[in-house]
Amino acid sequence: MDAEKSVRLLDDSQASLTLTINADALEQAYQEKLAKYAKTIQVDGFRKGKVPASVVERKYGDMIREESSFEAMEKKLEEEIKGLSFEDKPLAFSTPVLQDEEKLLPFKKGEDVTYTVVYDIYPRFELGDYKGLEIEVPSVSVTDEDVEKEVEKKREQNSVVKTKDGAAENGDIVTVDYVEIGEDGNPVSSTERKDFTFTIGSGYNFYKIDEDIIGMKKDDEKTVEKSYTEDDHVPGYEGKTIRLSIKVTNVKVRELPAVDDEFAQDVKEEYKTVADMRNGIRADLEKNVEEKMKNDKIHALLAKLKGETEITVPKSMLDAQLDQAWRNFYRQSGLTEEQLLGFLKMQDTTKEALLDSWRDSCTSDLKDQLILEKIKEKENFEIPEDEFKAKWEERYSSVGEENKEYYENILRDELQFERVVPFLLENNTFKAGKEVSYESYLSGSYAEE
Repeated sequence: MDAEKSVRLLDDSQASLTLTINADALEQAYQEKLAKYAKTIQVDGFRKGKVPASVVERKYGDMIREESSFEAMEKKLEEEIKGLSFEDKPLAFSTPVLQDEEKLLPFKKGEDVTYTVVYDIYPRFELGDYKGLEIEVPSVSVTDEDVEKEVEKKREQNSVVKTKDGAAENGDIVTVDYVEIGEDGNPVSSTERKDFTFTIGSGYNFYKIDEDIIGMKKDDEKTVEKSYTEDDHVPGYEGKTIRLSIKVTNVKVRELPAVDDEFAQDVKEEYKTVADMRNGIRADLEKNVEEKMKNDKIHALLAKLKGETEITVPKSMLDAQLDQAWRNFYRQSGLTEEQLLGFLKMQDTTKEALLDSWRDSCTSDLKDQLILEKIKEKENFEIPEDEFKAKWEERYSSVGEENKEYYENILRDELQFERVVPFLLENNTFKAGKEVSYESYLSGSYAEE
């Protein structure tokens, strides 16, 4: 490393770069800036572009020297960064920050300037063993009961909804009008709701009137008294008792198809019999388990590696990840960013509070990514030429010759990274641990059991 450049590692995945720019270079930058101002500046008594440099220097010399010196420092910084190794370079989203700026001022003619900037760098860390480990994962099997539950879901999906003349029962679809009755015996208009439809037993209604509707027929009306506790989850009504007028305007029933070969064929063309359908459903459920288990194995392995590895995620890297998470969030919400900010304000929260709640999970995700990248580098997977050519045609065939080398490096990196997860699954042992049901495993609720 030359005497004019010095990189020093700091805590928190940061580095400082100290540079020296000599007096001659600073003076040249000053003179060039002075000449430029002399052509453009307006000074009383002189025509524009005809102001002598000596006059400009006398009036604005200190300001011009400061401006030209900072520009020269910035130019030198950009040049020197290009020559740094990847591990010493600033992250793409990290802006170098000049240190102790006030100590550099005022700049003086004939003096070298030594200055230091601080920036985030790619985290340095040592990774321990990541092969030959034994990791415990849940034990999950698909039972006959799981298959039958899925059959019932298929029946509901293929059900026919018909108007019902009789009394409403659990599982029926009802449409109701309702309104609260005040202490004076009159309807409270602000609580009125017409043509509200829900399925009895689902609990998907504000006042929790499922049981009250059972036995009522179309056009039946009644007033019920309802008392609520916190367990009822009716916001604003905990500990209150109200009277509610209800009118049933429609009752419908779902007619479920019989589980026979015809039904099986309706579910999927390739099913010819009920046995085919049940076997197909079981295979689908087992595939669901297999796909989730693959992810959980890697998650469990990475959790172990993170617990044994000290990684400091740079602030700029985390901020960039949080910014991307925010952008994804408002795009998926279907709202504009302004609308989403308004919605958060209505919920008495802010974007900053939301991002803060994501901070830990984003940090964990970044550590996962960093560990996988480290393994990719260590293993340096060989990519067969025929595979590389096939993927190039598939992904980058439209790239021009002038950018080909750049995108070839990107593709090679992508293909190497794709090999990391299969490599880890193959080179570690995953033993079956706690038995959990299919339903709780797929929903993720088993972790709370």
